[in-house]
Parts: sequence; structure tokens; C-alpha cells
Amino acid sequence: MGASSLISTGTGWAAPTEAARKAKPAEELIRELFATLTAEQKTAVVRPWADGVESGMPTRLKTHNAAPLGKKLGEQFTKPQQDLIHQTFRAILSGEEAYDRISRRGKWDNSGAFENNGIAIFGDPSGKDPFSWVFAGHHLTLRCDGNSQPNTAFGGPMYYGHSANGHSDVNVYNDQTKEVMSVFDMLNEPQRKQAVIVGSPGDGVGALKPKLVDKSTTGVGYTDLDESQRELVAGVMRKLLGPFRQEDGDEVMQLIKTNGGMEKLRLAFYKDTPEKGNDRWDAWRIEGPGFVWNYRVLPHVHCFVNVVGLA
Repeated sequence: MGASSLISTGTGWAAPTEAARKAKPAEELIRELFATLTAEQKTAVVRPWADGVESGMPTRLKTHNAAPLGKKLGEQFTKPQQDLIHQTFRAILSGEEAYDRISRRGKWDNSGAFENNGIAIFGDPSGKDPFSWVFAGHHLTLRCDGNSQPNTAFGGPMYYGHSANGHSDVNVYNDQTKEVMSVFDMLNEPQRKQAVIVGSPGDGVGALKPKLVDKSTTGVGYTDLDESQRELVAGVMRKLLGPFRQEDGDEVMQLIKTNGGMEKLRLAFYKDTPEKGNDRWDAWRIEGPGFVWNYRVLPHVHCFVNVVGLA
């Protein structure tokens, strides 16, 4: 089934008719939803594009750990409108496996249900003006902005996580950690000494501040790796980008290229104490100019991502 593969039946989500099965771009679905909003709904969930800019951080670029603006889908929208939102959410992902993962096996982590997440819309998606559609819930903030935010992947910072222990197979993102650990296993001793950091890379918005690129001797650089190790790092990148629609993944890779290429990336492994074994990282981080993928493993996954073009 494609990006718009489920519709609400009032008791759950079921396969749609053949006519409804045809996938629409997320941007088109957002415009369709916007056209159905009542004046009251617009007051509740629509904000100006520049909202909050005077504080230094536009509201559209913030990450959330619950429904943005405090408005849950089940309380704010009709069932047909929720269907459109659900289709839009699926349309910004790469497919069924991605949906299963990002929804935390359909349990939405502590949000508990799709209807307990929320959206906010910034700007006006009905014409050519800039806009941003933000979907958020517990351990989740994703966006779609039709490339309104220039030189920015995913429309702005992204946040995903899962309450299960980060090293447990129950955690839906554990395979990402395993992929990164396979890179560590391939490092030689001098590379490991460079890659391991005792401490924390931070969490939340603070984790998006440049760290490794400000100290080029911190972490292990892509250029410090041999060909087989570089291929493993490329595999990590594919794994990280896999859940998201191809155009967003392509934009990430283009921005990396614009900012100097993979050669500018650095990878670090964080543990709280020197004594902690190398099979139980507290966090890992891939960073380069304009690029941060900050992944806290323990006690559970918090991942904050930001990719922007610096040119």
C-alpha cells in the first residue's frame, strides 16, 4: 500500500477503496486539508509564517514532545480531516516499514494513538506563499513545507525517539544503533581513541549546536577512515534516511555536498564513564558543517536532527 493507504472507519484504520489508493504528494494533501478548515480551526492551529521570529526562533522551527499548540487531532478535527492528516503523515515517509517504525508499531509511544498527536500550520499553503505543516506527538516532530524554508532539509529540525531502552531490540530504532556500532567495530585503536568521548553531546535543542566541527580533533573524521570504513558510514547514512521520502533524503545529500561533502563529516561515540563498555553507548553523533544527527541511546532514544545549507 502507498502513502495514503489507510482511512478512518471510526473504530480504526482500514484499507481504502481502489480510487482512494492513489498516492498524492504531501503538499497537495495539506492544501486539501487547509481548504476544509473552519474559522475556529484556523484560530486553533494556524499561525503566521513569521510567528515567534522576534524571540530568535520561529515557532515553525521548534520541536515538540506533544501535540503542538496543545491541540490533539481527535479533539480538533473531523474524521475526514483526520484522514487527510493521516495520509499526509504517510506521504512524507518512504513506505510501510517506515510508517511502522515512526509510529512506534502503531502505538505512537506515550501518545497512545494517532488521534492524540497534533498538527500546526504556519503560513498559507493555499497559494504560493511559504508554509510549514508540523506534525508532533510524544517523541516526534516531523514537517512538510514544500521547500518553503530555503536550504533546509525536512523543513527544519526533526525529532524522533522511543521510550524503550535504546539498546533493546524492542526499540524501533535499535537497528540504527547497531549500524553505527558496526562502524566502531571496524575502527583501529588510534581511530577509537579519537572517536570515543566521555561525556554527553547534549539533548534537545542544545544538541543541535555545532560541537565536533568546532574541534576538528574531536571524533573520527570521514577522511580518517579507509575505503571499507567509509562504505560503512555511507550505509549508516542510508539507514538514517531510509524512513523518509526520497526527495527529502536527496535534499540531505545535496546539502552535505554543498557544504563540502562527506569528507567534512565526523562521528563520535559518547559514554558517561570511561569504564563503560564499548557495546553500550549512551549516545552517538554524526556532524559536519550544517549537519547534525544527534542520537541519544540511553536511557531511551532521543534523536535530534538538523541539516541546512551554509552557502
